[in-house]
Amino acid sequence: MGTMYGYARVSSKEQNEDRQIIALTEMGVPEKNIFVDKQSGKDFNRPQYKRLLRKVKADDLICIKSIDRLGRNYSEILEQWKQITKDKQVDLYVLDMPLLDTRREKSLLGTFISDLVLTLLSYVAENERNTIRQRQAEGIAAAKARGVHFGRTPKPLPENFYEVYQRWKMKKISVAQAAKECGMPQTTFFHRAKQYEKSTLRNEG
Repeated sequence: MGTMYGYARVSSKEQNEDRQIIALTEMGVPEKNIFVDKQSGKDFNRPQYKRLLRKVKADDLICIKSIDRLGRNYSEILEQWKQITKDKQVDLYVLDMPLLDTRREKSLLGTFISDLVLTLLSYVAENERNTIRQRQAEGIAAAKARGVHFGRTPKPLPENFYEVYQRWKMKKISVAQAAKECGMPQTTFFHRAKQYEKSTLRNEG
């Protein structure tokens, strides 16, 4: 058997990777062989993960706490699994799912079982993420329907806004001049002017 390595990832610098590192060291991975990224899976440009892939050789072993440490979604997890186990001929062991251990059985059947379990788990994991996102979207839509507003409250309009708006609307001044008089960027003045027009039309209706 080759060298044993570990990989841990947390999604932000505020999160703590200790739980993963403890689990890896308890498995027998030397601490000096554990590579840690503090970066979201959303951006897969992970320097420590890339360093690990450059370092490992055939018959080495990479241990990870859970399968989602490998990638952001179903297809990416499968792609990384293939790159490690097939292209690099390196073994993989997922601590949270002992079935995902490519050392167990080097036969065709053993490989088939590992690949099948991985495919199912990756699919389930992505479905769970999609379900969470869908529930969040539905919750936000329901809250908006109840009149709940999200985001920052816009700053109150300057006292001279309506007078400046009327002169701009009558083409007496440019949008640049109007924005300058109101002390706001041109895009902000234009946006607030359109909002004012819509609210005026609603009130008239």
